[in-house]
Parts: sequence; structure tokens; C-alpha cells
Amino acid sequence: MFRYGCAAAALALTIGCGRTDPPAETDRRVTTAPTQERDIHSYARPDEVAVTHVALDLRADFNRHVLTGTATLSLNRNGSADHVILDTKGLEITRVSAGSVDLKYTLGNEDRILGRALDVELPSGVSEITVAYQTSPGAAALQWLEPSMTAGKKYPYLYSQGEAIFTRTWIPTQDTPGVRQTYSARITVPRELHAVMSAEQLTPQGTETADGRTFEFRLTNPVPPYLIAIAVGDLAFRQVGPRTGVFTEPAMLDAAANELADLEKMVSAAESLLGPYRWGRFDVLVLPPSFPLGGMENPRLTFATPTIIAGDRSLVSVIAHELAHSWSGNLVTNATWSDFWLNEGFTTYVENRLMEVLYGTDRARMLQVLDRRSLDEEITKLGPTNKDTMLHMDLAGRDPDDAVSDIAYEKGATFLRTIEATVGRSQFDAFLRGYFDRHAFHSITTAQFVADMREHLLKGDKQLEDQLKVQEWLYSPGMPANAIVPRSDVLDRVDQDANAFAGGVAAASIRSSSGWSTQEWQHFIAALPEKLTPAQLTDLDRTFGFSERRNSEVLFAWLRVAIRNHFTPALPALERFLTTQGRRKFLRPLYEDLMKTDWGKAEARRIYGRARPLYHPLSANTLDPIVKAGS
Repeated sequence: MFRYGCAAAALALTIGCGRTDPPAETDRRVTTAPTQERDIHSYARPDEVAVTHVALDLRADFNRHVLTGTATLSLNRNGSADHVILDTKGLEITRVSAGSVDLKYTLGNEDRILGRALDVELPSGVSEITVAYQTSPGAAALQWLEPSMTAGKKYPYLYSQGEAIFTRTWIPTQDTPGVRQTYSARITVPRELHAVMSAEQLTPQGTETADGRTFEFRLTNPVPPYLIAIAVGDLAFRQVGPRTGVFTEPAMLDAAANELADLEKMVSAAESLLGPYRWGRFDVLVLPPSFPLGGMENPRLTFATPTIIAGDRSLVSVIAHELAHSWSGNLVTNATWSDFWLNEGFTTYVENRLMEVLYGTDRARMLQVLDRRSLDEEITKLGPTNKDTMLHMDLAGRDPDDAVSDIAYEKGATFLRTIEATVGRSQFDAFLRGYFDRHAFHSITTAQFVADMREHLLKGDKQLEDQLKVQEWLYSPGMPANAIVPRSDVLDRVDQDANAFAGGVAAASIRSSSGWSTQEWQHFIAALPEKLTPAQLTDLDRTFGFSERRNSEVLFAWLRVAIRNHFTPALPALERFLTTQGRRKFLRPLYEDLMKTDWGKAEARRIYGRARPLYHPLSANTLDPIVKAGS
């Protein structure tokens, strides 16, 4: 880990708005050939039979918290293969058929991480099967929200989060990023609600039925299954550009649309660097606060946390990140989760390049410095020899989500910046653009990336490859010695202010802080001494109002200072923050900080007991072992 509206007066659902999509993309190749590495997180055998298209016909039951219906799968059979293996987890399978003929199928043993394999016998000539099924109320990909958990407080809400291997909890398919699939869907929901998906909307207002409203969608670009996404709720839409706009609840629409007013500029800037945007539209869905990520790059409709709504567009780098995924991740995808850095490292690098174009070099450099500090802290925490600090990850026997850290993002981006600094920006940009063209709509491995780089960038120059330390970056822990170190003159001046405050200068005397950006405030707070006196903490909070900040990044940084210094006046703000948003990036460090202190353990458990029902399973699965530690 995005979209618009028509007339300004249309705060209700103006989703139709006469929108038009560009001509169909001509190069939409479904990749069915196996990659060089088997995906250990899928039962699928795509080299024998591969799913190429998924057609969903589902009904959302908000009373029972289940989706019920069918998934019809188009298959590409290789030779004499007579079985197709699908991934499922927690699904109740009621029938598998080909036309009117029932097919024999078996469900394998349950694996804690992988779920159960669905093995379907394929008679000769069958190239399409239909699976009738129902999801479980606890499906990890789906969060069903009561009206009280939404901004409007009137209607329930549903959204999905498929990455990394959660799609199998709501769709029976080959749930591996190495197999790309197109999809279509008919989604029936209660009459007062609207459905959106990571696909073209064929019926923007839905079709009235006897018991609800049905929406239809299609995506003709092949994507890995984790990018099939759905949301259902009381949604409004505001157009902000010819191909960009914002979906969210009506109460949040004005603020969200204002914050994301630069979407069209972002898309144009990305195209100038990476080539044509191939997904038609780039809309953003701003979700309720429980969403566990900053953003999720679902094609055509990025899902985003409301914590990016700061009021000054200072946190829109999250959206730049998800937009960059339209190339790195969605267009060219990691073939296995061990290759996750190919998605996130490239995206983080491009995100910063976009921020440079849109908001200037100073903003980009500040973000680089902050990100590098976060990376260094992560390596220190894990240990420089820990295998989890390698870019190509060893995930045998592990849930891929358990290994998500700043390594794939920031070490990956630093690797690419180091290459850029070594070969020159113009040469690296040419390689980057060609890379996305050469592998468009395909999934690749780290080994395939290295082969591509050797052919198209290094061009057989072994000395340059050794200078770049390519193998060390990819397959060794820690940070190679040639890693580029970012600098920011702006943040150097902030360091001086932090040092002055630590030396006894009053907070009110800090020069020009009233005009600081979010990044300057983040850096200032992080540069403060580990231990501060109660008087210093009180001075900071009274002068700068940290505990009342609306900006989630600044408040988060301050709350970490408050926890380690047991600054009790900030504890109400801490509890409020932990119980009103579910973004894992913020939750995990704050709960970890609390659990490191004697007084904080009881507070963490008390707050978590209240907040856990509000969190998405992705966040809860991360936090459970943290808060229960030492119980």
C-alpha cells in the first residue's frame, strides 16, 4: 500500500456522471506459463491447468456476514491434465459443475496458512467450471462493519483486502501472483447500498431487483488474484479530473476530494516517467478508519486509509505510492511473495520521484531521509544478519504477511537509487521505462529481474555489476556498503532546532516552526532525546498542541515519545488514536512501545480489549502476539 464527481451539488451517489473510459487496451495478455520458481503459498499447478478468467455472481448478506453465489472459472489446460487445483480457505463448497453436469471434487486437509486445496476432476473438453460456495463470517479478506463503525453511522459497510493470500477466503481460484486472471462480476447488495470493485463499472447506479440492487463489473487486463477487490457501503463520488476521482461516504466527500485534488497531476507525472497508464481510470476509495493499510493498489480503484486526510495534502505520498503500483505490482508483478521487493521497492522508488516532480526536491529529499531512518531502525530491530533483511525473502513455512517490513520497501528503493546514482538518472530512467514495457501484464521473479538488468542496463559489464554489488543487495542480509545515503538541508536545520530544545531553549523560541511541513515535524520529534523531563514534555505539548494534532503522522511520532517518557497528559490522545483507526503501520509500534514498559502492559491490554473488534483481521493477527506477550 484511488477517484471524482459531476456537479458540485451532487453529494449523493453521482457515480454515473456520464463518465467515459478510454479505448480498450490492446495488449492484455494472460500469462499462464509457470514461472521459474514455484509459489510455495499456493496449491495451484498452473503449468498443468491455469485459471485465466473469473466470473463472480455473489450476494452480500449483511445479517450473516457472508457472500453467497458462484465463481465460474475459465481454464487453460496443458496437454492431458485432467485435474485443476484451486486455493480455498474457510469456504463452504456446495457444488462444482460444468454446465449442467456435476463434477467430482475433493477438499484437502486444512493448513493453517494455506487453507485447503480444492481438487476438481476435469472431463475431456471441459474448459470452464462453476463453483457454488459461501464465505465464512470470519473470512480474513472481508471486514463487515456495523453502521457505528462508519462515518455516516446509518448503514453497514463491507470491504476486502486480498494481499497477500487472503483472496482464497472469498474466491475459489488459483491464489498466486504468478497466475494472472481477468474477471467480471455481478454483485447484489441491499437496495440502499452501492458496490464498487477494482474493475470497470458497467452499471454505475446498479439495477433494481426484487430484493436489492445488482452491480456489474469487468476487468479485461489480467491481474493476480490479490488485486480483485470489492467494497459495499453508502458511497458518494466526486470527479477531480478527466480520469480521476474519489469515492467515500458522503460525510467525508468534501475533505477527501480536496485532499486528493492533485490526482490527475499525479497520473500525468507518472506517465512522463513510466509510460502510458494502462488501466483506464485511477479512482480512490477512502475507506472507514479500520482499514489496516495506508493504501492498497487495487487497479482502477485504489483503497486508502482516512488517516491520509491531513487537511494540507501533506500525506498524499501514500496515494503517489499506490499510483506507482499501477506499473510496479499491477502491470509487472512479483511472481512469488519471496519476490515482494519487486512490487514494493520499485514502487517506493517511483513514489519519491513523483513527489519530487509534484512538490519539489526538498519534499522528496526529506521523505528519503525519513524513510532511510525507518529502514535503519528496522535493520537494527531485526539484526543486520537476520535473513529477513534480505530483499529476496525466505518464506518457507511462513505466512507472507508475517515478513512484511520496511526491508522490501525501503531497502528495495535504496537499491534502485544506488543504481540510479551509479549509472546516471537518464540511463536508469530509460531502463525503468523499458522494464515495464518488456514485462507488461506478466509476473516475474528476482532472477528474471537480474537477467533483464544484465541485458538491458549492465549490458554485459561485469565490473559495473560488481560495483553495484547486485548479488549482495538481493541475497545477503543488512545494508551493502555502497548504499546511497540521502541528505536534506531542510532537515539539517531542524536537527539544530531539536538540539537547541534539548539544550534548554523553550519550545516557543524555535524559529519558523509555524510553517513547518509534516516531514519537518516528524523529523523534529524523532530527533528529540530519548528521555525528556515532564517540564519539557509539557512545554512541547502546550506550545505545539501535539496531542490534539489531526495529522496522523505527527500525532503518531509524538505518542511514541509520550509512551517512552510516560507522559500521562497524552494518554487520552493515545487511547483515542488506538481506538479510532486500524492502520497497522501505527498500531504495531504503539502497542510494542506500551508492552516494553511495566505501566504500559496493562494499558495496552485494556485498550486492545476494547479496540480489537474494530480492527481488520490483518491488523489483529499482527497485534495478538504482541499484546499477549508475557500474559
